[in-house]
Order: sequence, then C-alpha cells, then structure tokens
Amino acid sequence: MKKIFIFLFLVPSFVCFSQEDAWVYFKDKPDSAAYLSNPLTMLTQRALDRRTAQNIPLDLLDVPIYLPYYNQILSASGIALLAKSKWLNCVYVRGSQTDINALRLLSSVLRVDYADKSLNVSGKKTTAKIKFKPVNKTLQTLTSFNYGNSANQIQMLNGHLLHQLNYTGTGKIIAVLDAGFPGVNTAQPFQRLITGGSILGGYDYVNKSTNFYTGNSHGTLVLSTMGGFTDGQLVGTAPDAKYYLFITEDTASENPVEESNWVEAAEEADRLGVDIITSSLGYFAFDNPAYGHTYADMTGNSAFASLGANIAFNKGIFVVASAGNEGTTVEPHVGVPAEALNVLGIGAVKADRTYAAFSSIGPSFDGRVKPDVMAQGNPSVLSDPAGNIDTASGTSFSGPIMAGMVACLWQALPGKTNAQIKQLITQSADNFNQIVKSRTQYGYGIPDFNLALSNGLSVSVFSKNDFIVYPNPTSDSISITLPEGFNSEMLVIYTILGQKVLEKNISIQSPTISLKTLTTGMYFYKIESNGFFKSGKIIKQ
Repeated sequence: MKKIFIFLFLVPSFVCFSQEDAWVYFKDKPDSAAYLSNPLTMLTQRALDRRTAQNIPLDLLDVPIYLPYYNQILSASGIALLAKSKWLNCVYVRGSQTDINALRLLSSVLRVDYADKSLNVSGKKTTAKIKFKPVNKTLQTLTSFNYGNSANQIQMLNGHLLHQLNYTGTGKIIAVLDAGFPGVNTAQPFQRLITGGSILGGYDYVNKSTNFYTGNSHGTLVLSTMGGFTDGQLVGTAPDAKYYLFITEDTASENPVEESNWVEAAEEADRLGVDIITSSLGYFAFDNPAYGHTYADMTGNSAFASLGANIAFNKGIFVVASAGNEGTTVEPHVGVPAEALNVLGIGAVKADRTYAAFSSIGPSFDGRVKPDVMAQGNPSVLSDPAGNIDTASGTSFSGPIMAGMVACLWQALPGKTNAQIKQLITQSADNFNQIVKSRTQYGYGIPDFNLALSNGLSVSVFSKNDFIVYPNPTSDSISITLPEGFNSEMLVIYTILGQKVLEKNISIQSPTISLKTLTTGMYFYKIESNGFFKSGKIIKQ
C-alpha cells in the first residue's frame, strides 16, 4: 500500500487586499420570546432531548438571528454576506472599509470587528507567521470484526474491547466538519453506511450547496477512519454511528470565513441533535497575514471558531478537533479550534505509541495541557474516494479515530454528560497520573477506553455522600441535605424543555426551597458545587 501524506505548503502572499473581511454583531434578538416559548421552531426534538438528558436550559443563544437585521446587511451597498452565527449573533461580511464602516450606523448593529485587528477601534496590529498547514482544504451490530491492517489504531485505544461488547456507536450521531466527501456515496468501504441509512445528510457551506459528495477528498479519508468498513482490511472506530457531513473548508484559500463556516455548521449540528462534532481542520495563519492568529491568541476562548466550539460543548455536544501537523515548524503550537477550553484536542503517535514529530505541541498560551490526548496518526489506515485501502499520516486522522471511540463509550454510558465522558477519557490516559512523557508533545497520553468504561460504570458523580432531595413528589417545597464538606450550593430547576424556571442558593442554614410558583408537572433539577453536580427529576403535584 502506498503512503499518502497530506500537507499543504503556504507561501507568503504579496497580493494587495483591496477589500476587508469583518464580523458584524447585532444588539439583540427582538423575537426571542416567541422562539423560546416554541422551542421546536428553532431546534429539533432530538436536540431538545439532548439538552434534557444533560439538564441544559434553552437560552438566547438558541434563537436565530433576527431576520430583519440579517436582511439589512444582505441588502447593504457594497457588502457580500458570507456566513452567519446565531450563537454569536453576527454575520461575516466582505466589502470596502468604507462600506463596512457604514454598517456601524445601523441601529441594529452593536459593533464591527475586522478580521484585520489593526482596523478595529481598539485593535492592536498583529502579524501571523507563515507556516506549514495540513490539507484542511444501522446494520446489525457485530461483536467481532476482522480489522485487518486497521487493527492497531483501534487496539491501541482498547476500542476493540468495546466493540466486542456491542458498543460500536449505535444510537450516536457524529457531525464531520471538513473539506469535502467525494466518493462516499459510491466507494465500497462506505456502502455499509449508505445502505444502512447512516449518512443522514449534510451541506456545503463553502458553495452554499446541498451537494456534499464533492470537494476535497480530505473529508472522505477522515470519515473512513470512523465509518469505513471493508472486512479484513478496514473497520472504523464507530461503524454503527450515524453521520452528517458538512463542508466548511475552502482548500483554494485560507481565510477567516472558514472559521465562520465552521461555527455555522456546528450550529446546524446542534439544531439537528448531533452528539459529537469532529473536525480535522486547524487555523493559525491566513493568506492575508493581517488576518492571522498568533500564539498569544491561543487562550481557549478568543478565536471565533474556538468560541463556537465552546458554545457547542455548553449545548451538550462533545467536540473533538485535530491538534495540527505543525510540530516541526516555526510555530509548532496547537491551533484553532483544538486549543479551545472545552475541546478534546488530539495529537498523533506512531504505531509503537511514540510521539509523531509533526504533531502540534502545547501548552496553550495560557498554560493549559494541549494536546489533550493522543491516537495513532503515523500512519493511519483509511479509504480513499475510489475505495482503495491506503495509509496517510496526520492528526487529521488521529482526531476522528478518537471521535469514533467517543461515540462507542457514550453509547455504553448513556447517562453521562459530555463533560463526564471527556473526564473519563482523559483520566484513563497513560500519562494522566505520571508525566512519563513530555506533556508538551504527548498531553495526557493515549486513552484506554476499556478502563474509561470500567470507571464510568463504577464511579458516581460525587466522591462523598450524595445530596438528598426530598420529598419527591412534592406539593409546596423541597429540602436538600448537603453532604459533609458542602456548605452553600446552587440549585437550578428546569422544565422538561430545558427552560430555567428557578434558581436559588441552598445552604446548611437554609436547606428548604419553595416551589409554590411552579405549575404541576415534572421538572429537572441541578445542584452545582465546585465543578461537581448532581441532577435528577422532581415531580410537583
């Protein structure tokens, strides 16, 4: 088999950029009350169910951009509207500086942030370094697979042991954000997905097209590491998961609009009720150097795509991102969005578990461990668009290999939140308790998903005596018994649609909360305490 190495070299660009790119942020969402009172007008039932399962309330971020505001920008003179984000309540535009500045005069506009930071009112000029870039550009569940050459990349994670227990991703939906998916609808390794109805849909955000079986083949290779199936040659890590395929990356150029495409696709994934987002895309430098990020931007919640990734996590989605292939370059650090606070950033190791030199390193600028964990990426076994089983190297493939195993673990532990699944994975890694290898290169190490499953089945949310909520059912009030060491905590109560209806502090001195303002019915409660929480159902009679 031939090796495919997917790298793209960027060279300095001396093109004069006559137009500018910017994000235009709106002040509010005037029709939010109507949407929040009718959640199915903005989210699918599966998205609401995911929130309910994790006790996540609806909020203003779920509400779409106010259409009259959107149309104002769409019809503005000299402005091209390229992307939008309801989470961040903004649109991404291109135009002359004069035309973009004119948008500030609209009563609906809160602010305008240029991609070139030196043009912002309080901006500071930054210069991006030019660097290497990776190409960014159900059937019956089986209990025994003939993995062929793909065995090592699964067995390294003890993923085969989950497969043997029928945890193969069934019931989980993964959104793949990438550069294109040609051949997925025709090549043999994907026919198991196609005939099983496991490709649920997708969209091309670059060309604004419903045809997503096109574009750069990078996404095809990525998908094959999770959903590919050729008996005796290739078995993906989540062969029985379902998938949405979103094209967000334009391989013809590097531009911040791709970060906006990424967030827009993540919002659609959320709306559709996706469980996991996996992305083998990374952003640092752009064709226009004035638009690029610097290492100082890698603080986990600064770059646009990282902001979106963190919001996706807060909506209950598990977000996986490849760390990047920049380990041997002048700027070797993990990029956007893998550097985000809540993203599981994946580095690459060789088949013998040793660090792959190209894998981007940490820490983040604010000192956090990045990458988070590692998987095999040098090389990875996969399928090309013609159905040939080949190998390729890059964190582009260690990322989705990990994402597939996340689906299997979450299938096995359906009562866990995304945060709990992330913690179980991280704590199972071989470098978690002892720095046997450099965390700069290796993060917390290679996870053991069988250990993560065992820990997930045996460990409760609290290590001390649990909170007791009583009486339940109740008519007027509830009382909370706090375990030893807990003095003052926060109780939040939500409707079954995830809307927050009550928020109160509880303490040893005041353990009783009145529920007289609530109507009869079932509610969810959540008690938060220093990173721990207890959640459950309560019935108001």
